[in-house]
Amino acid sequence: MNPARRHLAMAGAAMLLLPGLAHAQSDEQAQVAKAVDALTKAMIAVDKPQLEALTAEGLSYGHSAGRIETKKQFIDYLVSRESAFRTIELSDQTISIVSDEAIVRHLFTGETVSPAGKVTPVKIGVLQVWTKEGGNWKLLARQAYRL
Repeated sequence: MNPARRHLAMAGAAMLLLPGLAHAQSDEQAQVAKAVDALTKAMIAVDKPQLEALTAEGLSYGHSAGRIETKKQFIDYLVSRESAFRTIELSDQTISIVSDEAIVRHLFTGETVSPAGKVTPVKIGVLQVWTKEGGNWKLLARQAYRL
């Protein structure tokens, strides 16, 4: 096959494969978005089994004030209800898949309430890293930053 036909054949093969690759990535992105949504709901409901299921053992959870927590510390703090989420809304979310990891960025707005009833608004930017373990997406790292 001459070089011009070889390039044409390769370009044609790539065009046939790309829609499948894009569809596979969009399916993975949808699965990650579903996991992000499930984590958000679990944080509001303080659903400990769900929080444990959605987070990796090696979780590094960074707050916008600089506090870093392990998986156990993250879950224990939510369960203590020292600062419970009344609402969480995520916007401007992007999801990029790289092998078995996903990079998620979004704006996070909401409200927390203290045991004394003090309501505090929250508006931060967030970067999350999710990893696929046993076919399930789990939060591996999270870093919030002030806007």
